[in-house]
Amino acid sequence: MAQQGLNRKQVLGLAALGAGALAFRPGLGVAAAAAPVASAAPVTRAGPRTENGVAWWDVAEWGVEGKGWSDTARFYDRLPARAEQTVRPVVWELSRNAAGMQVRFATDSPSVHARYVLRSSRLALPHMPATGVSGIDLYAQDAAGRLRWAGVTKPASTSVTERLLNGADPGMRQYTAYLPLYNGVESLEIGVEAGAAFRPVAPRTRRPVVFYGSSIAQGACASRPGMAFPAVLGRRLDVPTVNLGFSGNAFMEPEVGDLLAELDPSVYVVDCLPNMTPDLVAERAEPLIRRLREARPDTPIVMVEDRTYANAWLVGALRARHEGSRAAYREAYRRLRTSGVKGLSYLEGEGLLGDDDEATTDGSHPSDLGMARYADAYTQVLRRLL
Repeated sequence: MAQQGLNRKQVLGLAALGAGALAFRPGLGVAAAAAPVASAAPVTRAGPRTENGVAWWDVAEWGVEGKGWSDTARFYDRLPARAEQTVRPVVWELSRNAAGMQVRFATDSPSVHARYVLRSSRLALPHMPATGVSGIDLYAQDAAGRLRWAGVTKPASTSVTERLLNGADPGMRQYTAYLPLYNGVESLEIGVEAGAAFRPVAPRTRRPVVFYGSSIAQGACASRPGMAFPAVLGRRLDVPTVNLGFSGNAFMEPEVGDLLAELDPSVYVVDCLPNMTPDLVAERAEPLIRRLREARPDTPIVMVEDRTYANAWLVGALRARHEGSRAAYREAYRRLRTSGVKGLSYLEGEGLLGDDDEATTDGSHPSDLGMARYADAYTQVLRRLL
């Protein structure tokens, strides 16, 4: 197999990684640092470009994990190009955000860089920092096989060139970089020191968990992309994930349901209630679940209630909204079960953020603490299903 564009040290690094069996550990999911990393991606077409002592590798050459479709208008879009003609314009625009995508690679370079171009100049939100909206978030695999945080970019413009990590201990290890949650990506390169070994790691082919939901599912308001609860669950449960969170626009629309039905996940998660009124839940929840069950008779489906607003204890209108939406959702769940629909699980919303009102940025969207609590609640359901 030709190693186009690789120097002798890089080729030796690839050869060393290719020998032996992977050492997987339950719940951790990636090989230990001393063991070979996951399977190599196809050989890149062009190899790296070296500039000022940094070898730059184009991520599009070996692919990202977390895409549900390959026929996208731009490489880092979340919906297929044809969806522009069927979904509402705002859903289409949100689908250009790179939420949930991740790239994996292995290197022995002491430093790791990212160079990328963002679609939007809106780098941050009033309640969410640029690191989460537009950052690249790097995790490294430790000797026990666990992915641990290593660095994040701090974007100040739409063209970003930053060193994510410097002075890493010697040794070949695998990395995972999470892409921006609320911005689109036009291009992305990973940089390592010239002469360092580098190995693209292919996206996993296992069936993913597919999350369909609101701004919370998309990642608001995690401080970094790796802290969005679907990303936390992906690491914790060692499973690929596809994030189809559409901020403020998770309305259980038939057009989106048809797209979801095209996928073949290990689990569907439907977490739309934060965006929906009780009458809309009553109208659309049951048809959406039936559409998914028709397409995938054996795939587990998790129906998730809305989280409780942090100040709902004080504001009666918020309590009434929760009560109405949840009652409609529970009734849809009851009717589905009574009619013989199998494989449904139900996750109540009351405990998603804990019980101390301290886990949001604005009463609605989880902080990093809230994202961790979301992941804890989800873990109890998903671990059984996976």
